[in-house]
Amino acid sequence: MSQSQQASKAVMTAPVLSRRRFFQGLALSSLAAGSTAAAAKTGSVSGPPVQPGEDLVIQAGWVLAESGGELALLRNGCVLVRNGAIETVQSAPFRSSLPRLQLPHDILLPGFISGHTHCCSATPSRGIIENPRSYRRPLELVEALPDADMDALTALNLAELLRSGCTTHVEMSLSLRQAESYVRKAVPMGARAYPGAMIPGIERLFAIWFREADQVLFDAEEATLAEIARNLDFCRRHMGKGDGRTRPMMSPHACDTHTPATMEALAAAARDLGTGLHIHLSQGQRETDTVRRLWGKTPTQWMDSFGMLEAGPVFGAHMSGLDWETDPPILAKHGVVYAHCPSAGGAGNGTQPYPEALAAGIPVNIGIDTHSNDYLENLKLAVLYGQARHELLDQIGSPRRSQRPTVQDAVDGATRVPARGLRRDDLGVIRAGARADLVSVDVSGMLNGSGALPPEPLNNLLYSSGRMVRTVMTDGRLQVFDGQFIADDPQRLLEEGGEVVRRIWRQLEEEGWFTQVPA
Repeated sequence: MSQSQQASKAVMTAPVLSRRRFFQGLALSSLAAGSTAAAAKTGSVSGPPVQPGEDLVIQAGWVLAESGGELALLRNGCVLVRNGAIETVQSAPFRSSLPRLQLPHDILLPGFISGHTHCCSATPSRGIIENPRSYRRPLELVEALPDADMDALTALNLAELLRSGCTTHVEMSLSLRQAESYVRKAVPMGARAYPGAMIPGIERLFAIWFREADQVLFDAEEATLAEIARNLDFCRRHMGKGDGRTRPMMSPHACDTHTPATMEALAAAARDLGTGLHIHLSQGQRETDTVRRLWGKTPTQWMDSFGMLEAGPVFGAHMSGLDWETDPPILAKHGVVYAHCPSAGGAGNGTQPYPEALAAGIPVNIGIDTHSNDYLENLKLAVLYGQARHELLDQIGSPRRSQRPTVQDAVDGATRVPARGLRRDDLGVIRAGARADLVSVDVSGMLNGSGALPPEPLNNLLYSSGRMVRTVMTDGRLQVFDGQFIADDPQRLLEEGGEVVRRIWRQLEEEGWFTQVPA
């Protein structure tokens, strides 16, 4: 390995241990939450193990820091982490004997926050729905899995989210069983979680959502009320798990799958918990039209009439069917966060109103949704799709206001915007007092860099993907080190999750699901 190649690697110093002792330490420590770290297979870094809560100093080529509410890029910045929090941020080196994580070719950013995930179901549908095919049948097969297989899928998808720098998940599991699986796996991996189960869950959803007559909705009301009660119990049981990182919230599917009685119950449950709501909000014009026909209001207006937008943080996904005359002032008044998901419905499945939401003053987060767990890829797509949409709206003379998204908008939407939406001033920023949820991205290497530390590193994120993420930590606990996932054994997760997916695909093949689709 050349000197330049060695310099591009993360280095732990003070003191320096052998590579073998480093990874033995990881395997023996609680860092892997009882699992053996597999990073020794591919890692190449010497340094000491950093136990959960152990103090350390991070030196990075660039640090995106906040001071007095303003963001600033610090060249050769240093961050002191103590007890899982950021104690000091400065541009001068620290004189300290603490373990030192040196990232000379990276930009250090706050951990990314996804305001919309469906964690368990990404890998079974990835690569098979883009023709396009419906994701309905693969998701039904996921729900039919036994708990052990469901856990294998959840663990792999969680690992992907963390590997790409996404440390906080506002998680709408597709059923209560999937939500239980998410908590089982997220807590030992150290993820920061706002989980809830979609109501109605996937086992009941499609009959209600795609109903031919509204009586189906009213006939389902009693079962939906029972589902709300079970989900409220789930939230209470898991509140505060993982040293306080788990804060469940109520997660209704959408307004067109609920009645006034279930909306009242959801609002009461959200007020009881105080952690808010996570919903698909005006995710398409069909939803908005249905709610208007039944209740004489847009979904946003209807939620507001029940006091649901005042019950704590609210994250609304997609918003493609928003009424741009009536809804934005209501959303802005209550600080509702729009979770914009560039990969919703699979890769290349159209654009969402990101430029319009920015122009309307709605707080916009970059979310994951289902099929792609690569947060950096989605951040990049948000900017590129959003700029193309803005230009197209301008060319056709659309009366709708729009704003050209920038990479700065997207980074803010990945960090500070959702943190404010969650009412957490200790997340989404690198400053003294914030939690040490951090991600570093190599912006100097092949494909996204130029072999040298770039002068404007945020722009290099537009050429990046999750594979360029070098370091991830939550509450100061390392989950990715030197580009290797170390919160669990990644090879085992791939093998176990892959075997479950293969069985699902075999079932789909036996059912004749893989029919030829015209290009």
